[in-house]
Amino acid sequence: MSSTADTTSPQSTQQKIEAMGRRAREAARIIARADTGTKNRALRAIGLELDRRRAEVLAANARDMAAGRESGLDAALLDRLELNDERIDAMISGLNQVAELPDPVGEIDDLKFRPSGIQVGKMRVPLGVVGIIYESRPNVTIDAASLCLKSGNATILRGGSEALHSNGAIAACIAAGLEEAGLPQSAVQVVDTTDRAAVGALIAMPDYVDVIVPRGGTGLIERISRDARVPVIKHLNGVCHVYLDDRADREKAFNIALNAKTHRYGVCNAMETLLVAEQIADEILPRLAAAYREREVELRGCERTLRILSNCEAATEADWSEEYLAPILAIRVVANMDAAMDHIARYSSGHTEAIVTEDYTRARRFLAEVDSSSVMVNASTRFADGFEYGLGAEIGISTDKIHARGPVGLEGLTSQKWIVLGDGHIRQ
Repeated sequence: MSSTADTTSPQSTQQKIEAMGRRAREAARIIARADTGTKNRALRAIGLELDRRRAEVLAANARDMAAGRESGLDAALLDRLELNDERIDAMISGLNQVAELPDPVGEIDDLKFRPSGIQVGKMRVPLGVVGIIYESRPNVTIDAASLCLKSGNATILRGGSEALHSNGAIAACIAAGLEEAGLPQSAVQVVDTTDRAAVGALIAMPDYVDVIVPRGGTGLIERISRDARVPVIKHLNGVCHVYLDDRADREKAFNIALNAKTHRYGVCNAMETLLVAEQIADEILPRLAAAYREREVELRGCERTLRILSNCEAATEADWSEEYLAPILAIRVVANMDAAMDHIARYSSGHTEAIVTEDYTRARRFLAEVDSSSVMVNASTRFADGFEYGLGAEIGISTDKIHARGPVGLEGLTSQKWIVLGDGHIRQ
């Protein structure tokens, strides 16, 4: 894959993306009627190609990483950009897991007889053509391709310029796998220009694109949400909370609060604000603070937190709604679970929240009353992930409240249409 960023005019970029859209629309009809076995063969073939060309993919990624360091990409973006053997293994595992999942296409639900004698139900069908715009993470190329393919959709992928060589190497694996299974390579197309006009063209083609999924920073998603002429599945940011209840098991609370923040920093499901019940704050915060300091996490706390911890900066109002994507953590001591839920309701982005408690009634209340796309009891927010949820992978996280919410897997990439079965019935 080669970039034409320096020589492609806006007009020719528009024409190029439109041509990709036409090919995708044609491929969508073929993919929509492909049987499950064929789609699974393609997924496994892509995995084999990815393993066979591992050295090529890693070499391409090394070029992107070197360019990223030279251009001053921050640590969080470099972490998202980097590929290694472990991450490639995870990509292959995801492909195989998606192949093992039930195919949602053609499922019929709620088929019922009506008094007229007809049967009425709903059939699950692909969305058509899915456009995906993302930054940094080259693994998204595989995640998106696998989920769109299994759910019967064609897709156009536009990765960030910082991952141009990585995405090109992965795209070659996908094309080879599709060809091996007898499916059109145009079912998965990767935009090979860094010209930003490509994004504007892709999000404004309702004749060729049925839905857009943006994955990246707040600026990117806000722009796409504002300018897109097709529906958008999105989340703006991940301001995730963990609340340590006074009835929490202390070891569970410590381990979850540590993992949710420090497992990985540059991801949308990392904890950004820790809420601690005042009854246990004096006991648990010093221990947690010591563990965070060992990992060089900067702490920013409320007034009560500052009285407990000496090595802590004062939190500002802006900190409570900040997605750091970095080793920085905001901490607030709260009176009780109601105060924690009030804080979440005010500052959360609707992504993921967790409570640590041994009180069943409080856990059930938290699950029922916290209005986020994922709500957890006694588990790290880092589990808010399509792979961990058994979806094989995810196309993204949706904090919208219609169609798809939370990690978007196969079912989120389909819709339902009404079907009617009759035998010569006419309306009287």
